[in-house]
Amino acid sequence: MEISNKKVLITGGLGFIGSNLARRLIEYGNSVTIVDSLIPEYGGNLRNLHDLRDKVVVNLSDVRDPFSINELIKKQDYLFNLAGQTSHLDSMNDPFTDLEINAKAQLSILEASRKNNPDISIVFASTRQIYGKPQYLPVDEKHPLNPVDVNGINKIAGEQYHLLYNQVHGIRSSVLRLTNTYGPRMRIKDARQTFLGVWIKNLIKGKPIQVYGDGQQRRDYNYVDDLIDALIIAATKNNAIGGIYNLGAPDPMSLTETAKIMCHEIAGSSWNLVPFPEDRKAIDVGDFICDYSSFSSAFGWEPKVRFAEGIKKSLEYFQAEIEHYI
Repeated sequence: MEISNKKVLITGGLGFIGSNLARRLIEYGNSVTIVDSLIPEYGGNLRNLHDLRDKVVVNLSDVRDPFSINELIKKQDYLFNLAGQTSHLDSMNDPFTDLEINAKAQLSILEASRKNNPDISIVFASTRQIYGKPQYLPVDEKHPLNPVDVNGINKIAGEQYHLLYNQVHGIRSSVLRLTNTYGPRMRIKDARQTFLGVWIKNLIKGKPIQVYGDGQQRRDYNYVDDLIDALIIAATKNNAIGGIYNLGAPDPMSLTETAKIMCHEIAGSSWNLVPFPEDRKAIDVGDFICDYSSFSSAFGWEPKVRFAEGIKKSLEYFQAEIEHYI
């Protein structure tokens, strides 16, 4: 389960997941090129790869620029397509930007692949958000798609473009639907990537964690190292091509339980329940637990890092690096 001595392109590679993936791929001896726009709201951070500047090629461009993508895609063996607008609230406040990044730009990337590198293998990072409010739990891949925000609708389009280009043009593509991913190098200055980021920032700053609603909403969490294992599987296994797979965790927990585990790691920290802000209440989905058995049974993937261990590692990282992330 490795990629070695290959040419790999990562869109959004200065972001949380992309930078951790780049580190693993460099460790495996690959030639890694990164595309990132460094738009302030989207999570890219030069600090994420500051110590590997001589081992990675960084191209500061936007996935919405088809001319740049047409050149960058050439001669690459793999593309990890991670760039995206991830904020659900931003997608509602600025729907057309979300459309451009999460749908139109995906089509440009696939067209560039078709014209310039039809042998490339692509993994597209999608989201559990496309399911909307669950009709049953855990949510498997057969669950109806009923997103509660613009981001979810555009992510569905991105998925379908990748599957279509696989079916019609033979572009080897697979899709992973990510749940709440966390770990070192995540965005913590706000909740644009996940609420866990803001919670980490508050803990380190000595502020209480704010838990919306009654705190009983359950979530599942994947530590970033486990996600990277899944991305590499999806890229390298022939029977993953053309497939859509949920990721998830065996130990879902309520937000209250999550807050207690996090507060346990920093002495004197606390959490409290607060009412839902109206804009968030409108798009909250309540309990959400992914059924990842399809991916697990096909490829033997299981999360190795439990939440208590992963959050301890994350907090240790950010306590040392906090000035670079707020």
